[in-house]
Amino acid sequence: MSASQPSLDKAGIWVTTLCALHCLLLPVIVPMLSVIGLGFIGATILERTILGASLLVGAIALSQGVRRHRQVYPVVLLIAGGALYWFKDLFGASMEPWIILLGASLIVAAHWINLRLSATSCRLAPVLVAKANQVADQANGHSVNRAA
Repeated sequence: MSASQPSLDKAGIWVTTLCALHCLLLPVIVPMLSVIGLGFIGATILERTILGASLLVGAIALSQGVRRHRQVYPVVLLIAGGALYWFKDLFGASMEPWIILLGASLIVAAHWINLRLSATSCRLAPVLVAKANQVADQANGHSVNRAA
């Protein structure tokens, strides 16, 4: 059973939010983690794993959405947010929280926009098909009302 695109988008939003909270709260809790044996939570490998999972879920959800609504800009937002997040260390320690927030916001925005575009394309599909049929009938010289 495959997960639906809206479910994946919602999961992507949650994973990205948790990843951002992890990164933002880590400096506050790292000193306590080693005392209780949870120092691995501060490891870069865990951070990259969570971010990788977020991007993987995003790639699957957005690819399903693009097939439905044909808009690629949510994918651009996902890539931009992931790149910012992945290379946040290049901007310096003072900018890191802001880069994390920006990167996470771009990823969450990509999922949110994908959800909205997919919902809109689903609601409009019957209307667009009816309109296309009406135009085709008019082009063929028919005045048939398909709604009847």
